[in-house]
Amino acid sequence: MSGIQFSQPAWFALLLLMPFAAFVAWRRRGGVTFSASSVMNASGWARSWRTRTRLGPACFQSVGLALVVVALARPVERMPLPHATDGIDVLICMDVSSSMAMRDLDGARTRLEIAKDAAASFVAGRKRDRIGVMTFARYADVICPPTLDHTAVLAFLRDIDLVAADGPEDATGLGAAAARVATVLASGAKSRVAILLTDGEENVAGAGKPDEIAPAHAAQLCQSLGVRVYSIAVGRGRRNSSGAWTELDTTSLRALASGTGGRFFAAQAADAVAGVYKEIDALETVSFAEPRYEMVEKFVWVLVIALALLVVGRLLGATVWAVSP
Repeated sequence: MSGIQFSQPAWFALLLLMPFAAFVAWRRRGGVTFSASSVMNASGWARSWRTRTRLGPACFQSVGLALVVVALARPVERMPLPHATDGIDVLICMDVSSSMAMRDLDGARTRLEIAKDAAASFVAGRKRDRIGVMTFARYADVICPPTLDHTAVLAFLRDIDLVAADGPEDATGLGAAAARVATVLASGAKSRVAILLTDGEENVAGAGKPDEIAPAHAAQLCQSLGVRVYSIAVGRGRRNSSGAWTELDTTSLRALASGTGGRFFAAQAADAVAGVYKEIDALETVSFAEPRYEMVEKFVWVLVIALALLVVGRLLGATVWAVSP
């Protein structure tokens, strides 16, 4: 609970002595006399403004002394600090190969559009996490490092587009993407998570390609760096030359997930993709620390006002309300 408190309230006992001190000062000062000509008029005795306000200096000084006591009692304000969390760094990894243009999930939107909409809803619900965006086909490209600026994250998500069909980048490098995830999330938050969504199989790394990174090796790298991978296979698979659907081989995606402590999901409908993100959201909960507060000292301004009132009271008592002999 915030508000003004006093760290040394025992000083308030001095306020009990103020009436006694005022009485002693009044007795020592004695009566106040004015010349007859200054208070007599035709109708008899009349009170001048100086007479009516003769207690002004004493009031200034009394309030000043009372505020000095308040300052000695050390007023402080209990200010709440932002809630501390363990923090989660999340990297959303989106496949942008040309096959993501298929409309087999709901007929109205492409696989990529559905994936982007589900990811945007996920980002909107993770206000305290640092979230980044990476795209991949043959090569992986970090388009937005993990950040708390979720407006920027959503803007980058909206601008994701597919690579050219049958172009030099139109392939699926799952191992290269997972390895890049590990380097991006290698440090920072205590919990580091990647959500890797694809509709394809590894077709970059393979036998005779020692320079390419296989998904199994990428999983080992992620596991050693404490990066957890949630892999999502979207779509009904691929169409073969006869037009029939060919089931996707999810072996590599399952290995990436199980090897890093994550989970594998399959989504063959638009609502299933959204459901996967909701399930991941529930799995990756954020732990909050106890509420924290900062005690801010407030006695300085009280003391400044008190001294100002004492000085004003003394000056007025020696000038405007000075007692004539």
